[in-house]
Amino acid sequence: MQYRRARTKGGTYFFTVVTHGRRPFLGEERHVDLLRTCIKAVMERHPFTIDAMVVMPDHIHAIWTLPEDDRNFWNQVEFDKEQIYEAM
Repeated sequence: MQYRRARTKGGTYFFTVVTHGRRPFLGEERHVDLLRTCIKAVMERHPFTIDAMVVMPDHIHAIWTLPEDDRNFWNQVEFDKEQIYEAM
């Protein structure tokens, strides 16, 4: 499937990320803590602002804003999923 994505410097993006197989592991506090840790690590490498974020047991909804000189939204979204799964 080919998605069309805006590539706007400093853009604000709404997105949803679903857990593999819609497993409800984000309903556990220790997994949400791990998610926070991973997001903070990504923010250090690829800064962005979290405008809003809702963590549900099997998915996340978020609104993030990129810095004025950044247009590559996927640097921020592609946090290390393997690291999360291995830690769980």
